[in-house]
Amino acid sequence: MGRDSCRQERKSSVGLVGLGQMGYGMAKNLALKSSGPVYVFDVNQAAIQRITQEFPNVKTVRDISELGDKTATVITMLPEHTHVESVYEQLLPTVDKDSVLVDSSTIDASVSRNVAQKVAQKGGVAFDAPVSGGTLGANAGTLTFMVGSPSEAAFDQVRPVLQYMGKNVIYCGVNGSGQVAKLCNNMLLGISMIGVSEAMHLGTKLGMDPQLLASILNNSTGRCWSSDTYNPYPGVIPTAPASKGYQGGFSNKLMAKDLRLAMKAAESCDTKPELGTMASTVYQKLCTSKDFESLDFSSVFKWISNKH
Repeated sequence: MGRDSCRQERKSSVGLVGLGQMGYGMAKNLALKSSGPVYVFDVNQAAIQRITQEFPNVKTVRDISELGDKTATVITMLPEHTHVESVYEQLLPTVDKDSVLVDSSTIDASVSRNVAQKVAQKGGVAFDAPVSGGTLGANAGTLTFMVGSPSEAAFDQVRPVLQYMGKNVIYCGVNGSGQVAKLCNNMLLGISMIGVSEAMHLGTKLGMDPQLLASILNNSTGRCWSSDTYNPYPGVIPTAPASKGYQGGFSNKLMAKDLRLAMKAAESCDTKPELGTMASTVYQKLCTSKDFESLDFSSVFKWISNKH
């Protein structure tokens, strides 16, 4: 294969690092919709085996450097900023003017800006593009991407690949803006999930049928995503983690991490969200218990029920 052909194949390829609860669904939609090769990497070999068995067009690599050599567009979906920084350090030697690096992890905005600057110094373009929609959205390809970008023109360049995985791809502004939007969203999500859990607990303790109560809430002013799509009461929504023993989904550990980031961001601009602070305290408490740490964040309903 000639040099130009190799370059063209690299430009048409997409790589994804991180095949966890969210990353698997994203990789699945890339495999189904992308016109070029899809490469994946994860330290968990079982996760790699799962996606490659289900989708034969998904290819594997030995390490991060090989992923950067074979794909110009690399998407990362990782738990913590330390993982993101480590992966980007391994990708940087492969970055050139064709490189498009998209981080969909939820991390500190300052870290996103820092890695984007390093990528730009090598001639590539980096985006922070955290998501909303949970595992249901990742599997269905209906995620919302909140994108921080060097420019609106650069955003137009990355939007097509994100549309393989998302229904809404939103330009939020300069690098780091996507992370700001995501932290605000998740702070509100944590607050609303606690509120719905308390309402469902109170109503059922007072004798209301949970299905009926949820139906009333979802046709009234209390309606929100935590009540109508991800209701925390077991059995109300069969597809929600609450109906599956709170397994899968978005863990309490990750929600606690996101709320810590939100509180850190609030402190940096000299503000203190009262309900956000309370939500952060609740989820930190959940994570002190091994029984709750890895459960979906809607298990706050179970935690509230156990207290009473």
